[in-house]
Amino acid sequence: MKKRTYILVAALVAVVIAAVFIGTYLSKPTSSSTSPTSGVLQVVAGENFWGSLVSQLGGTHVQVLSIVTNPNADPHEYESSAADAEAIAKANYVIVNGAGYDQWALELISASNTPGQKVLNVANLLGQGLGSNPHFWYNPYYVRTVVHQMYSDLVALAPSDTSYFTQQYASLNASLAPYYAKINQIKAEFNGTEVASTESIFVYLANATGLDLVSPASFMVAVSEGTDPPAQAVVQFEQQLQSGQVKVLVYNNQTVTPLTTSMETIAKQNKVEIVGITETVVPSNAPFQDWMNSELTDLLNALSAKSG
Repeated sequence: MKKRTYILVAALVAVVIAAVFIGTYLSKPTSSSTSPTSGVLQVVAGENFWGSLVSQLGGTHVQVLSIVTNPNADPHEYESSAADAEAIAKANYVIVNGAGYDQWALELISASNTPGQKVLNVANLLGQGLGSNPHFWYNPYYVRTVVHQMYSDLVALAPSDTSYFTQQYASLNASLAPYYAKINQIKAEFNGTEVASTESIFVYLANATGLDLVSPASFMVAVSEGTDPPAQAVVQFEQQLQSGQVKVLVYNNQTVTPLTTSMETIAKQNKVEIVGITETVVPSNAPFQDWMNSELTDLLNALSAKSG
């Protein structure tokens, strides 16, 4: 993950807090700013992959704002705004990824300190923290856990809507079934196949599909954190792509550097299949499962092409 400053610059904090208190706190009713309007829960998700899932769970009983949505920008470098602060301050329910991925959101939550607000920190739910791989949405087992927690949180926030949320939960799980099935298909057909990745985003999915991710961990982590990989790791990665053993290179299209571009070029020169993936949902308004199914289909096709 890009190295980021976890403590906001004092001037920026002052601006954000001022926006929260002037734009939100002073105008909210004395009872609580988190009282649902017309029975609709106000939900803010730091990123649209979690936003998509909670939107499908909540249906017409939630209004969801996802903050990080741009597929052409690196989410690790997102900088929050006064509008983000206001949205978070007014929300009944806020979902953050955690593990340092969206520290800006945690800062805004702390600054607003909204009474009655429920916050889901995915990293905390999963028992993960700073230093762990934060790309939890690429782990199908974690996705299942997070969806269940979202369901429980919505029920806790609006108990009178329990039957509706239960129906939505069942429908979402049914629509996620093909996504889980495709992961199992890849594992059944290509378990142990050597693949590589430019970034640590693919580690969870490689494990779930049984693929042998051979690219140096130090290279993938360095790219994720925006630092230079060790020279030895760069040489090792180049040799792997030239060996003829690596079948597919998974390429993070949102974390592109001269070094990852060089690895992509080497892969193409050695007839290694390239599969591009992203950190945010593409297109940005697509359901989570459609996005994942599309990427898994690309991966399956690339693996099939190399085995033919």
